[in-house]
Amino acid sequence: MSFCRWQKLLVAMAALCLAVCLAACSGGGSGGGAKSGSVMDRDAPATGSEFSQPAAPRMPSPNLDGDPAIDVSHVNEGYVSARATDAARLKFQVKSGDMTYNYDLPNTGEEAVFPINMGSGTYEFRIMRNTEGSNYVELMSEPAEVALESEFVPFDIPNLYCNYTPSSDCVTMARKVTEDAPNQGEAVKAVCTYLVENITYDTDKAEKLSTATGYIPNPDDTLRTGTGICFDYASLAAAMLRSMGFPTKIITGYVGSGDSIYHAWIMVYADGQWHTGMFAVDPKTWSRVDVTFAAAGASDFVGDGSAYTDRYVY
Repeated sequence: MSFCRWQKLLVAMAALCLAVCLAACSGGGSGGGAKSGSVMDRDAPATGSEFSQPAAPRMPSPNLDGDPAIDVSHVNEGYVSARATDAARLKFQVKSGDMTYNYDLPNTGEEAVFPINMGSGTYEFRIMRNTEGSNYVELMSEPAEVALESEFVPFDIPNLYCNYTPSSDCVTMARKVTEDAPNQGEAVKAVCTYLVENITYDTDKAEKLSTATGYIPNPDDTLRTGTGICFDYASLAAAMLRSMGFPTKIITGYVGSGDSIYHAWIMVYADGQWHTGMFAVDPKTWSRVDVTFAAAGASDFVGDGSAYTDRYVY
């Protein structure tokens, strides 16, 4: 997909986050991070079934032969992979029914993983080469019949927008913050609390990206810098939660009245419960978690599911 419209609205979102933060939090300071008196309740109890850290995160295993190449051998496991080398800009298209996702594909021959995010059914995968302007020509295509092993498999592994390895810093941090979690609710709480308290919204980055397209977040970069835009928050949260065994969707779409702000957040599935003024995580259901607005104290949106309109899922 093209993120052009989203990028142009990042500056507006940054201004909103800061404005709500100042209104919701007392005691000075600005930017992200939960403040004293905010509706983020660190002591809110969390419950659920027993939590134990996985020995290692589930990882994709691309089997690509040639260049360009598309590997559909793992589609039932929730992902497809592709690679191509070209001087021109490349796109990877995933189509099923009347839905189409257009991703930026690295043109360096690097393997990239994409989620099977439209359920089971008939898919068409295409590598496209830019000719001029917004015109593309097909380099290769591959059809596939998909029968997903479960609804969760596309969302518990790394992909282009949530990229990590077992040795990634974000995985190490996820293991650290959840090591004492007795149940699944507490594990989700530990990850979300860490992000709210340690990652701040980067207004300068939002301004620089306001006219850019094709931005791809890097969870380890966000962790290292301690700052990011909404897509960075969502990507890092998903990486940490997925690596600990929690299926997590990255969602981009609209928030607020009149679909005025294009935004990113996550949906997490856990057998646990955690309710605060900011979050409502319920057992065995997809629960919306908006770490960006939580970090800014924007409870007006976080607690109101009707304010969100999903558009794309990764």
